[in-house]
Amino acid sequence: MIKITFPDGHTQEFPEGVTGLEIARSIHPGLAKKALAITVNEEVWDLTRPVHEDAVIRIHTWDDKEGKHTFWHSSAHLMAEALESLYPGIKFGIGPAIDNGFYYDVDPGDGVVITEDQLPRIEQKMKELARQKNKYQRKVVSKEEALEFFKSKGDEYKVELINELTDQEITFYTQGNFTDLCRGPHLPNTEPIKAIKLLNVAGAYWRGDENRKQLTRIYGITFPKQSMLGEYLLWLEEAKKRDHRRIGKELELFTFSQRVGQGLPLWLPKGAQLRERLENYLKEIQKDFGYEPVITPHIGQKELYVTSGHYEKYGKDSFQPIKTPVKGEEFLLKPMNCPHHCEIYRSKPHTYKELPIRYAEFGTVYRYEQSGELHGLTRVRGFTQDDAHIFCRPDQLKDEFIKVIDIVFLIFNKLHFENFTAQISLRDRKEKEKFIGSDENWDKAEKAIIEACEEKGLKTKTVPGEAAFYGPKLDFMVKDALGREWQLGTIQVDYNLPERFDLEYIGADDKRYRPVMIHRAPFGSMERFVAVLIEHTAGKFPLWLAPDQVIILPISEKYNDYAKKVLNFLNNSDIRTLIDDRNEKIGKKIRDNELKKIPYLLIVGEKEETSGTVSIRRQGKGNLGSMKTNEFVRFLKEKIEKENE
Repeated sequence: MIKITFPDGHTQEFPEGVTGLEIARSIHPGLAKKALAITVNEEVWDLTRPVHEDAVIRIHTWDDKEGKHTFWHSSAHLMAEALESLYPGIKFGIGPAIDNGFYYDVDPGDGVVITEDQLPRIEQKMKELARQKNKYQRKVVSKEEALEFFKSKGDEYKVELINELTDQEITFYTQGNFTDLCRGPHLPNTEPIKAIKLLNVAGAYWRGDENRKQLTRIYGITFPKQSMLGEYLLWLEEAKKRDHRRIGKELELFTFSQRVGQGLPLWLPKGAQLRERLENYLKEIQKDFGYEPVITPHIGQKELYVTSGHYEKYGKDSFQPIKTPVKGEEFLLKPMNCPHHCEIYRSKPHTYKELPIRYAEFGTVYRYEQSGELHGLTRVRGFTQDDAHIFCRPDQLKDEFIKVIDIVFLIFNKLHFENFTAQISLRDRKEKEKFIGSDENWDKAEKAIIEACEEKGLKTKTVPGEAAFYGPKLDFMVKDALGREWQLGTIQVDYNLPERFDLEYIGADDKRYRPVMIHRAPFGSMERFVAVLIEHTAGKFPLWLAPDQVIILPISEKYNDYAKKVLNFLNNSDIRTLIDDRNEKIGKKIRDNELKKIPYLLIVGEKEETSGTVSIRRQGKGNLGSMKTNEFVRFLKEKIEKENE
């Protein structure tokens, strides 16, 4: 017998070799029907895999992230089986589950092209195979067996992956006539996969390397019920409407240019003003919290990033070194601001009385993201972080960390990001080689974050292995209006860079000590934050932030002069106002400007000119009646003031 411990802490004995499905059935037959996977001692397994020792378990259904991941991973294999059936000789790269669905990178062979027109045919084959209720069967194989199998199929992609494996245990999964190299987990069989939709086809370089073959990437999603697929497709349509790339173009916020370069956004006047208002808002907060502004260059000597450890960890993802006429001299476009701020701290001696020192900078950094991974403003090659670094004594660490949490809360409240979770990201103690610094420093840093969160009463989840290479962090995972999760603000504790840069302060006893460093970016990056904000609000920004707050629509050309008089009054009252004096019917002007998402539309004609009033229309909400122009200014300023409370 073995002892199984459940999530609520209670234990029960089962025969050795019991499966997750049998455990679920012992709890309730209904749970067994809903179960998709099981976590056994922090590792997600197939429900049909035998458990041979005492374990802490959790059974996963569709309501769990792990359950969905297992469902979609199994669906990727089902799609691969369908592809192999329809395209003999096809070769397979990787096919993971993603946040919404799955994809598989495939090489259909020379002269064979899979287009979106062919997706319904593949879907139909998947449905046919799913109805066969084929079991997903796990088999442990040797490396030699694995290589022999895929060499016989002529699949060089799987052979390459196997050659790189250092796992003690290599596993195959088979369902029906399809066998794949895979760690799992998978569903017991294909039956639960009821609703299938293949979404699109894209190109993807093998291993993300632009110098290697471009494969065909097919995206799809599946559900246990057809009704759930219908709901998802409606959600997808709404997501398309909110796509920040489309709205950014419509509202003239930003653009990209092939001549400038991929992943390098150009902020247009309206977007630059919106971004500047966000920056000014945070600058005011930082001023109240005792931050000092600094400015650092966009490049630094390569040795700077070698010292910090960034070159070792991120060198391959950075732009290549810039060589100068001086032999051996190399510079990098900066991948991080923190090494520069360390050098500012080192520029003069400090005593314990001066600490904490808080340096803040909206600093632009550069990473060479693969072209296939670039996506609007959310994944770019040049981005500006709302970066700050706090140098403090160890006894000040917790208080300083809590103050940064307070700043994050202020920003989230201001912009109505009410649905978020806090994730404590720790190092993986099994893979210490991925992180720098001593165990002692890591333990102190992790303890400080955990205690600060407890003191704030912050609900958190802990994720090992997601720490920065130099220290643990607290990440804020924000859900937008469509329920999508984005990582925005981050706070990191770092004992290691102060050591690498030999940072010191003189203590009360005249001895030298190391400061502790806090890295923080409440927005994360301006580009990503603006993208998320656009999609969260669908471009309908809060009044204080909107690029244009009011647009005046004269009924005809006869009233353009009065419209200009109103325009001047509003602009002189610090209300951002435009005028649409096109020779168009008022209905068309209203329709056109509703699409521009300007909060207030003012209609002026003979009645308004005679009475010195404006007819007010709220974007998306219809008419609000008429007001004197000065009354409208008071009304608007009260609205803005309320937003700023």
